Amino acid sequence: MRTDKGQIVNLADYRPTDFILERVDLTFELDPTNTKVDSRLIFHRREGVDPSAPLVLDGDELTLSGLLFDQNELPTSQYDATPESLIVRDLPASEPFELTITTYINPEANTQLMGLYRTNGIYCTQCEAEGFRRITYFPDRPDVLAPYTITIIGDKAANPVMLSNGNFLGGAGYDEGRAFAAWFDPHPKPSYLFALVAGDLGVVDDTFETMSGNEVALKIYVEHGKEARAAYAMDALKRSMKWDEERFGREYDLNIFQIVAVSDFNMGAMENKGLNVFNDKYVLADPETATDQDYANIEAIIAHEYFHNWTGNRITCRDWFQLCLKEGLTVYRDHEFSADMRSRAVKRIAEVRHLKSEQFPEDAGPLAHPVRPTKYREINNFYTTTVYEKGSEVTRMIATLLGESGFKAGMDLYFERHDGQAVTVEDFVTCFEDANHRDLTQFSLWYRQAGTPLVTVSSQYDQSSGSFTLSLEQMIPATPGQPTKEPMHIPLSFALISDNGALATPTAVKGGEVTGEVLHLTERQQNFTFSGISPRPVLSLNRSFSAPVNLHFDQTPTDLAHIARYDTDLFARWQALTELAVLNLTQGVRDLKTGKALTCDPAFLSALLEAAGDETLEPAFRAQALTLPSESDIARELGGNNDPEAIHAARQAVLYAVAKEGQPLFLRLFEDMKPAGAYSPDAASAGKRSLRNIALSYLSYAEASHARAAEAFAAADNMTDLAQALTVLAHRFPDSTQATEALETFQSRFEGNALVTDKWFSIQATIPGAGALERVKQLMADARFVASNPNRVRALVGSFAFSNPTGFNRADGEAYRFLAEQILAIDQRNPQLAARILTSMRSWRSLEAQRADHAHSALMQIERATVLSADVRDIVERMLKG
Repeated sequence: MRTDKGQIVNLADYRPTDFILERVDLTFELDPTNTKVDSRLIFHRREGVDPSAPLVLDGDELTLSGLLFDQNELPTSQYDATPESLIVRDLPASEPFELTITTYINPEANTQLMGLYRTNGIYCTQCEAEGFRRITYFPDRPDVLAPYTITIIGDKAANPVMLSNGNFLGGAGYDEGRAFAAWFDPHPKPSYLFALVAGDLGVVDDTFETMSGNEVALKIYVEHGKEARAAYAMDALKRSMKWDEERFGREYDLNIFQIVAVSDFNMGAMENKGLNVFNDKYVLADPETATDQDYANIEAIIAHEYFHNWTGNRITCRDWFQLCLKEGLTVYRDHEFSADMRSRAVKRIAEVRHLKSEQFPEDAGPLAHPVRPTKYREINNFYTTTVYEKGSEVTRMIATLLGESGFKAGMDLYFERHDGQAVTVEDFVTCFEDANHRDLTQFSLWYRQAGTPLVTVSSQYDQSSGSFTLSLEQMIPATPGQPTKEPMHIPLSFALISDNGALATPTAVKGGEVTGEVLHLTERQQNFTFSGISPRPVLSLNRSFSAPVNLHFDQTPTDLAHIARYDTDLFARWQALTELAVLNLTQGVRDLKTGKALTCDPAFLSALLEAAGDETLEPAFRAQALTLPSESDIARELGGNNDPEAIHAARQAVLYAVAKEGQPLFLRLFEDMKPAGAYSPDAASAGKRSLRNIALSYLSYAEASHARAAEAFAAADNMTDLAQALTVLAHRFPDSTQATEALETFQSRFEGNALVTDKWFSIQATIPGAGALERVKQLMADARFVASNPNRVRALVGSFAFSNPTGFNRADGEAYRFLAEQILAIDQRNPQLAARILTSMRSWRSLEAQRADHAHSALMQIERATVLSADVRDIVERMLKG
C-alpha cells in the first residue's frame, strides 16, 4: 500500500513534459504472480528544452528488471530507479531515441485494483487516474498521447480471451501451451485509457452500422452462463451509438467496440478506448434479478462510457485539474440521452434529487472544491459529485445561455478544433465564445468558485400600474481556501402564472437581461420589473432547475399549491410540492423538539394527493411527487445542530398523515397500477410499478400491518416488486416473523447470485434504528460477506454509513467508532474504497454537539493511524480542518 508522502499538486505549476512520446509498444507475458512487462517507448526532446534535462518517468511499487537504450543495455551510472520513479540522464538533444523497460508485477497481490490485477481468474486493468505507473515506468499523465501496439502472451487454456485497446491485429499459438494476441490503437491516447483483459469469458456478439456505412463489431464479455443477462446492455449500447450520431454528429472510429464485465472493480465503469471495463452490476440484468432502477442505471452508464469516446478519449484532459472537462460534459450527455429514452421531466427530477442529496452537502462542507480544482493531494479523491454532477449542471447552463443552436455550434467547433488533443476548460469555453460571439468570462466563475450560491428572492406587485418587481440577491458562501467570492452569472428560468393558470406575458421588462423565459442574474443584487401584468401573478423560479442554486423565497403554501397545480413545467410542479413537504417536515422537527404535536398543512396534503391522483400525469412523475424528501434532505434544510432521531420521527409522522389522508387513493393505485402482461423494463411499465410500490409503502402506514407487503412479496414476479416488498417488510416491521422469513426466502432463492446478495445486504444495512450496528456486525460475520469485493463492502458498510441516518448516527457514537475501524482495515487493501466510504462523514459538523463530538473522535482515530494511505489521509485531514 502506498503511504502518504504529502505532495500537493497545484494547477499553477503545470508545465509540459520535457520529452514528447511518439509511440508505445507493450508486451505482456501473463503470470498470476509474476507477469513480465516489456515497454518499448520512443521519445524525442521537446523543442527549446534544456538539453541536459533528464527524462523522469513515474512508478508505483515497481522494481526495474531491465533497461535498454536503442536496444543496448544502459549503464547504471546513467539512470536512477526507485519504486516511484525512473530518471534517465544524458539523452539526445533532438533526435528520437528508444527506451525498453522491463518490469515484473504480481497481479494476484494487487488488492488495490489499480494497474494490472487478477481476480476470479481474470486479468484486468484500471489505470485512471494514476494506475498505469503500477504496470511500468511511464510519463503517466493525461497530456502524454501516443498510439499503442499491444502484444499479450498467456496460458492458452486459462486465457482464451486476450483483449486490449484498438483493432485486433491477430493471434495464434506462441509456444507449448501458450498463445498470443496483438492489438493496435491508431488514435493517440493517454496512459490512463490503456486497458488489458485476459481470461476465460463468455461473449455476446452484435454489430452496428455507423452513419457513414461502416460496420462495427460489438462484443460484451461476461462470466460463462451470464450471456443472456447482457442483452439489455447490448441494446443500450446500440441506442447510445445511434443517439450520439443523431444528436452530436459523433461516429465511432474503430472496427470493434468491446465491453468487459467484472465483479471486482472500484468504479462503476471505465471508458478505455474501444475496450470499456464495467463493474458487472452495470451490465448484467434480467427481470428476476434486476430492478427497474438497475435497468435505468445500465442504460445510463453504458451510454456514459460510450460517449466518452469523443468527450474524454478523442479529446482528453491536459491535466487532472480539467477532469470536469470530460466527466461533467459526458454526464450532461448521458443525462440528455436518458431524458430522450425515458421521461425528460422524471429524469430531471432524479438528477436534481441526486445533486441536492450528494453534491450540495459536499459544497457546504469541508470537502468543498471548485468544479475545476486548483490543487490536490490525491487525485482519486476528486472523482466527486462536484466534478461530475455540478460539472454537468455547468454544461447545462451553457446550453441554457446559448440556446440549442448556439450550444450545438460551440460543440461542433470543439470537436473540430481539438480532436486528438489534451485540452483545458478555457479551450472548451472559448469554443462557445467564438461560435456565438459571446463573452463568457463571468460565467466561467462557475468552474473556479466552490460553494452553492444562495439566491434570496422577494417580490412586489403594484396593482395600479400592473407592474411586478422581482428583487434578487446572490451570495456564494465561504468555502475552504475561498473566503470571498465574486458574483456569478446565474441563469434562472421563470414563469409568471395568472390566477387562472395561464402564463402571463409582460409587455416590457426593465432592470437586467431577460432572454425568452430566462432571467440573467449577474450582479450581487438586481431588480427586474415586469410591466403589463394583471392580476398579481405567482412566480415560478428556477424552472427545470436551470441553475444549481439554493433559493430563499418565502412563498406562501397557497402560491406553491398554485404552481403545483398549473405550471406547464413538470419539474417546477414537483419542486413546488417538495417545498410544501419541506415546510411541513422542518416544522415537524421543530414541533417535536418543543413537545408540540405535529400537524400537516391541509394545503400540502391536498396538493400532494391531487397530483398523485391526476391521471393526465405519467405514473413515474406521480411516484416522484409522492416521494417525500429524505432525512438527509431535511437535515440539509435545517442547516445545523441536527438530531437524526427527531428528523426521522418527524418524517414518519408526515408519512402517516399522508397515508391516512390518501388511503382510498393508495388502495386504488395499488390495484390499478399493476402492469399487464410479462415484465418489461420500458419506462411506462417501470413508472406504473414505481407508483404501485410507493402506494404499497403508504398503505403499510395507513393499515399498520405487514399483511399486504407479505402478500406482495409472495406474488412478485420481478425483482423490482420483490425487493420493494422486502424493503417494506424489513424496514417497517423488522421484528416480525414475516420480515425474518422473507429475508431468509430471498437469500435462499438467490443463493450464489452476487448482485442480488448485495441487495440483501443493503436492505438490512439500512433498517432504521439503533439496532442497525449490531445487525451490520452480524452480517459481516456471514460467510457471504467478502471483504475483498468492493461491491459487497459498499452494499453493507457503505449503505449503513451513507443511507441509514438513525442507525449510523447513534447518540453513543458507537457507529462512528465502528466505521473508523472499518476504514483503517479497508485502507490496508483498497485505499480508494476506504476514502470514498469515509466521505459519508462529510457533514459531521452539522450534527448536534454530542454526536459531533463522537464523530470528531472517530475521525481523530483515523488521522492518528501510523500507516495511512494518501487517499484516506487527504480526506480525513480536510474533514478535520474544514
